Amino acid sequence: MSENADLTNLYSAIEESARLLDAPCSREKVWPILSAYRDSIGHAVVAFRVATGSRHTGELDCRFTTRPDVDPYALALSKGFTAATDHPVGALLTEIGGRCPVDSYGIDFGVVGGFKKIWVFFPPDELQHLSTLADVPSMPRGLAENAGFFRRHGLDDRANLVGIDYRHRTVNVYVGEPPAESLTTEAVTAMLRDIGMAPPSDQMLRLSERAFGVYATLSWDSAKIERLTFAVMTPDPATLPVRLDPRIEKFVRHAPYAAGTAAATERKFVYAVSSAPDGEYYKLQSYYQWRPRILDRMRLANAAAELV
Repeated sequence: MSENADLTNLYSAIEESARLLDAPCSREKVWPILSAYRDSIGHAVVAFRVATGSRHTGELDCRFTTRPDVDPYALALSKGFTAATDHPVGALLTEIGGRCPVDSYGIDFGVVGGFKKIWVFFPPDELQHLSTLADVPSMPRGLAENAGFFRRHGLDDRANLVGIDYRHRTVNVYVGEPPAESLTTEAVTAMLRDIGMAPPSDQMLRLSERAFGVYATLSWDSAKIERLTFAVMTPDPATLPVRLDPRIEKFVRHAPYAAGTAAATERKFVYAVSSAPDGEYYKLQSYYQWRPRILDRMRLANAAAELV
């Protein structure tokens, strides 16, 4: 299939997904981002994400992987998707690449909000210790100042990716395959208590005990961990031991997927719950275009038999 056909099909799927959420989708905003990274689209893992909560209403997030040999931030700057800045967020991607092995990158944008994030994926066999990431000069100081928290809860030695949010100036640090003892009711409750979050709901506890990954959100404004999120992968969110938000349930039923990929024969979703100062909220990521290699990248190789 040609690059133009790949882009056209993906844009149509984005439009269809946005309609499910009553999110305004304009070609003028979406097409330039797809076009800028067109060399990656045909072979990319592509996903759409919806979240609960008032600040997420009317938005659809789209994310896709890109080639490791093209600097995604330099390209975003050259296309005007984000503005050059002296803030540390502008230097972080380059500094991470200078200190850590990079397997690939990813782009995240909203159909309403436009370009938002760049993801840095580390090779599956070279997961990073959080102390290495904390030593990156432009990393928010909260990662180093919370070293004891991560170590105490078994989350300090297996970072598999970092997400840099240029719009909100935050960083997500993802920890893959957390130890089972870090996901018990007692452990998750203690984890949230340690960072000043409200006690977890029963629904959050039911999800977190099945999490394949945990990630913390940090900013440069404070040393505190802003959010803690637990993510579960499933071929059918309806089978999870929780009640789905109606908006998410509608999206699960009707979200498009690419014909001719693995997603056409086996749907895949990531359902996540975040604890934040203003309460819990939920996110669902639906894979439009799936590639089997993502299992390793997400540290899910041991669960592959359950998913395909």
